[in-house]
Amino acid sequence: MIVTTRSDVLIVGGGPAGSTIGALLAQRGENVVLVEKDVHPRFHIGESLLPLNLPLFEELGVKDAIDRVGMTKYGVEFVSPWHDHTTTLDFAQAWDKSLYYSYQVRRSELDHILWNNAASKGAQVIEGCRIAKVDFPPDGGVVATGEDRDGQARRFEAKFLVDASGRDTLLAGRLAIKQRNRRHASAAVFAHFTGAHRLPGKAEGNISIFWFDNGWFWFIPLADGTTSVGAVCRPEFMKSRKTDVTSFLQGLITQAPALTERLADAHMVGPATATGNYSYRAERMSGKNFIMLGDAYAFIDPVFSTGVYLAMKSAFLAVEPITAYLHRPGAEADRALRRFEAEVNDALARFSWYIYRINTPAMRDLFMAPRNFFRMQEAVLSLLSGDVFDHSPIRSRLLLFKGVFYIKSFFMRQARVLAAWSPARSREA
Repeated sequence: MIVTTRSDVLIVGGGPAGSTIGALLAQRGENVVLVEKDVHPRFHIGESLLPLNLPLFEELGVKDAIDRVGMTKYGVEFVSPWHDHTTTLDFAQAWDKSLYYSYQVRRSELDHILWNNAASKGAQVIEGCRIAKVDFPPDGGVVATGEDRDGQARRFEAKFLVDASGRDTLLAGRLAIKQRNRRHASAAVFAHFTGAHRLPGKAEGNISIFWFDNGWFWFIPLADGTTSVGAVCRPEFMKSRKTDVTSFLQGLITQAPALTERLADAHMVGPATATGNYSYRAERMSGKNFIMLGDAYAFIDPVFSTGVYLAMKSAFLAVEPITAYLHRPGAEADRALRRFEAEVNDALARFSWYIYRINTPAMRDLFMAPRNFFRMQEAVLSLLSGDVFDHSPIRSRLLLFKGVFYIKSFFMRQARVLAAWSPARSREA
């Protein structure tokens, strides 16, 4: 026997994107069903949040709950083996001085809070049910089928589908529109540690970024004393490993002396985990009767901790086109979907420009020696805080920063050419 559930909106995925849009739509009185393949609380990577997450938590009514489980994060530390110092950028130095902190969280706790909030707002929540198939009948709407953990077959009928399935990319896979990001291919290997040495005082909860020859590491302190450590490298380098994943991560850590010192007395909690094809994007974000949110649509790179923020913010932006489709279908709904897609893609592009260049010598130098000429440092910090959606005065300063980057890159390339050319001239002489 198949259990059939009918709703106006079916949301697949109970992470930050799915639970956020579920709460917002249910609060508006929409008939919402939210389906998650796992059972909360469940493990997920992506523990570092941005300051601009905080207004979203406030609006959802979960800020106090997040505060109870989070580790306060006031800034970002950058550590480079090519420089003789470390650099810390504090969010309090950003353009908007009121957004001066964020959190590091266990995603199991954050996602559970958001899931329960969606249920409390009136969304019907179903856990432990994996959606295996989605169809769009010719007469409209969506039909999804799946199965509970106990083998119970389920059928879901709705007017509209929100794909918040994360890296499962339910619709992008079904529609064959998922594309690897060839401009920034990356993969990651990560684990949790106890006993890691943290920064002193107020900076204890800051995220640290350690560059090394083959990529970069994250170091994320959590409130319970655990520290999340992961390496992001090019996939072809990851494929070169000759050992198990745990040994591979331990070997990578030895390539970053500063990180090795921080983990000198640490112990890994459980085996390491690897994930490939880290960066991707679907060819489109929406279509007739559906919309994709968060990682179900695209993931670029975790270096600026953008994942949870982009997922939640895109959910807030998706409310208008979804409600327009439900109550005012036609040209108005189509325009709302186009606006939504443009806003999200613009935000991804603003983050991506910096992410694509984060491992270049010129960008490393700029981050390791920040200057606030023409308030450029404030603008970059605002971007790192999540200011990529709304129109703000940082745009012109970010253009200046890009100009400085290109000029610096040019002169660094010229210097390398001259350095390579000079020994050749000396040998000829």
